[in-house]
Amino acid sequence: MKLRAVATAIGVAASVVLIAGSPAHAQAGPKQRYDHKDPYKAGCASTSRVVETAKLKSPMRDEWGTVYLMWSRKCQTNWVKVKTSATVTGTINLYTQDRRSDSFSFKKGNRGVHWGDMLWANDMCAWGSVTVQQNGGRGGQYATGATRMDAACN
Repeated sequence: MKLRAVATAIGVAASVVLIAGSPAHAQAGPKQRYDHKDPYKAGCASTSRVVETAKLKSPMRDEWGTVYLMWSRKCQTNWVKVKTSATVTGTINLYTQDRRSDSFSFKKGNRGVHWGDMLWANDMCAWGSVTVQQNGGRGGQYATGATRMDAACN
């Protein structure tokens, strides 16, 4: 019986070592600790600045608001913020040069100010896009905007 308990303990310890050393575990390191988190709740917005802006435009070229690509010096993260009508719904997308991304959908309200979650992006390019719609987007009631891919290369 003792031999079986010792063998089980060794097997469990070996499994823990294998899991701790796996590439999936390594990807979730300290650099990405803010990935997919709210910049305001995480305290990263306190050191933020606007890196790039873009206009939200409808197919008729009407302006529906502004897209902001944000950068936090403290957290070394980017996120996308939008100021638009409080009557629209939409999706905020963020992309990084190393092919990570985040998507965040928002509902009407919040005085038209919405933001997505963060991605770590120190020493690499990041960019974002926003799509909004009103009345389900019928009749051209939608708008899109995106920052330039090469605009924010920290």
